[in-house]
Amino acid sequence: MACGNKLIAPKLHAGQELCAELIHKVYKSKALYVRPLQSLETQSNDSSCEEENPEENQPSLTAQANESFPSGSAQQSSSTVSVYVADDDLLPSTSSNNNNYNNYLSVLATLSDVSSEDEELQTAMLASLQSERATECTAPPVKEILHELATKITDHTKSKFNISRSNVLDGALRGFKRGSYQPQNGIMVRFSDDLGFTEEAVDLGGPKREFLRLLIQALSTSSMFEGEEGKKNLTIDSIAMREDRYFFAGRAIAVSLIHGGPPACFVSPTLFSCLVHGPDRGQPVLEDIVDVELRDKIKRIADSETMDELRAATLPLEDYLASAGCLRPLRRLEDKTLLVKDLLMFQVIHRVRGPFERFRDGLRTLGLLDKIQAHPESFRPVLCWVPSTLDSDVLDNLFIIRRSAKATNRWNAEDAVIPFWRDYLCDAEAEGTEKLASILIFATGASRIPPLGFAPQPSIEFLHSDMQSGSPSQLPMANTCINCLKLPLHTSYNTFKTSMDFALGNTHGFGLI
Repeated sequence: MACGNKLIAPKLHAGQELCAELIHKVYKSKALYVRPLQSLETQSNDSSCEEENPEENQPSLTAQANESFPSGSAQQSSSTVSVYVADDDLLPSTSSNNNNYNNYLSVLATLSDVSSEDEELQTAMLASLQSERATECTAPPVKEILHELATKITDHTKSKFNISRSNVLDGALRGFKRGSYQPQNGIMVRFSDDLGFTEEAVDLGGPKREFLRLLIQALSTSSMFEGEEGKKNLTIDSIAMREDRYFFAGRAIAVSLIHGGPPACFVSPTLFSCLVHGPDRGQPVLEDIVDVELRDKIKRIADSETMDELRAATLPLEDYLASAGCLRPLRRLEDKTLLVKDLLMFQVIHRVRGPFERFRDGLRTLGLLDKIQAHPESFRPVLCWVPSTLDSDVLDNLFIIRRSAKATNRWNAEDAVIPFWRDYLCDAEAEGTEKLASILIFATGASRIPPLGFAPQPSIEFLHSDMQSGSPSQLPMANTCINCLKLPLHTSYNTFKTSMDFALGNTHGFGLI
């Protein structure tokens, strides 16, 4: 509905519908602002008249207008329309000046004279205006929001996770369910290989990032979610419901974001909208239905052009319609629109309402859900799929190159390898973002730059001759705990590229071959 020079979505209470009567209640007492083409000057030859009639100089007037309603309407009444001639700084500006619009909202709230029985509706409409104003303001960076939430974390106490890479999700669930676990505690991860031998690694950040990366990957492919890659919706899994895994799925996403892990980037726009606005305001689309046979049958209903086609399309779905509570007589062709909407709501939202509630409860961990609902546009790129922005320039600028002293043999050797490194990034970009992601994983344990960023900043060092063996390493090494990539000192690019490719393809855990 219109408000000033904007279109806003009214926030109505559950059960309310935006109808003509409600619109009349909202607008019957609203102020109409008039912008004069030129300045209004008050001239009077008789100063005494000005003193006796000061109201004549006020730039406002009130007009009574009798509004006639059809015989079937709920009421007939007269409405008061207030016309105010206001200065430019009080009018709803057609420009992007937020100050003018803020002034307009404050005047609108002050001039409201709705009756007490309409106070709830008035409050809802003003809340819509405030919400619209908030979304127009620049959304705060998600990094700032997560930094604020991360202040709740204390590293004095650690929650331990014992993880096997062959079954990351199971190990994570054991850790989350442990009685001593607290989401504000730091995270200590110990990996074991497939044979169960514990790797010698102390978690200073790298193992945690790798664990959270593998955990998010495992969630996106688990039986709790269905749909296209990057557009996942919740689905029903009886074992997951019995073990309350939906709650821990939401908690895992919250923990990953706030503890410096990767974004989820697999939540569908429909599921994200339900998290922000509530499931009752969800607007699922046909593409959200994974069952191809069911999707085709619903599409056939939507594409029906005659009543005979509509009845023929609904006939194979009678049992499903009954289960969904949508089995009803169809008297007009237009009834198909509401039927399709109800079917989509049932299949995508109502059917999984229980899992959704638990998943949403898990996202409340450390206050994340409140921030998502307050700043949805800030969190959309970290929950929903967006194209990867990882390229050679991003990686080149991400790593700080630590050099030896100038005018030394080491400096000269490093000077020859730096162009090899940058050429390797360009070649990796030509192969695709997955190759660039593998370089980032090798050096830091993360496949994407976390929303919270890296701490410490990733760096590059060089593998000079070992003091004991006397010969430099021919393969790159990395310390993911401090995000440090160590490059070998080769004299030809082909040799450098071969060693890098071998290391990236044969490394499992902490950047060591």
